[in-house]
Amino acid sequence: MMPSLFIAHGAPSLALEEHAYTEFLQKLGQELPKPKAIILFSAHWESTTQLVSSVANYETIYDFGGFQPELYQIKYPAQGHEETTAEIQRLFANAGIPVESDFVRGLDHGAWVVLRLLYPNADIPVVTLSVNRYLSNEQQYQVGKALATLREQDVLVIGSGGTVHNLRQLNWESAGVDPWAMAFDNWLHDKLMSWDTTSLFAYDKLAPSAQAAVPTPEHFVPLLLAMGAGDQNKQASLLFKAYQYGNLSLSCWKFD
Repeated sequence: MMPSLFIAHGAPSLALEEHAYTEFLQKLGQELPKPKAIILFSAHWESTTQLVSSVANYETIYDFGGFQPELYQIKYPAQGHEETTAEIQRLFANAGIPVESDFVRGLDHGAWVVLRLLYPNADIPVVTLSVNRYLSNEQQYQVGKALATLREQDVLVIGSGGTVHNLRQLNWESAGVDPWAMAFDNWLHDKLMSWDTTSLFAYDKLAPSAQAAVPTPEHFVPLLLAMGAGDQNKQASLLFKAYQYGNLSLSCWKFD
């Protein structure tokens, strides 16, 4: 059975960087069994209705500004997968989750930066899904859980976001880690490892520095979606953790 993954996508410039995290993601893509397809929830595709892509050939979206010119030349020409799109729609219908198809959206940087590091040849079909920041945390988990059986069909589930993601708090010159960011991630680590969903669903009230770490929920939501997809076995593993710019977390969690 394929795992589900939560992967922090950092800043768009991650696509050009070479360091321990990019090396880790490249190695992870080589070590995982090759999936039949990938479904990916991106923090940068928000909708109040659950959307699932139904695209034959994706365009690459440059949904950022002010970065290196070469970033805007990168293409990730992944193809869609109608069979998986149809199965997602069926599973959501069975779970009573309204879903609509999207026929035009390409891959935003929350998707292609991660996918290009994992699978640089773009030779695995991809289906992307939107996130809805207005659902409760428990509802986010249930959305991921609805798709859990796809893992048995060799489909890799990815939530792409960030646990500590506060652009107003970034210190571009810092090589250290802000204590508040570390405290939040340490609390999160304990709750994920013990699969304490009661606490996790109330992270915004219980976790230290939650408001600083998660000023808006869209980058945190993919963690709950990926975790929900791992509900069957309830086993969490932290595969990587580091920080950039003082507090931007670069972490990867696996749910078996």
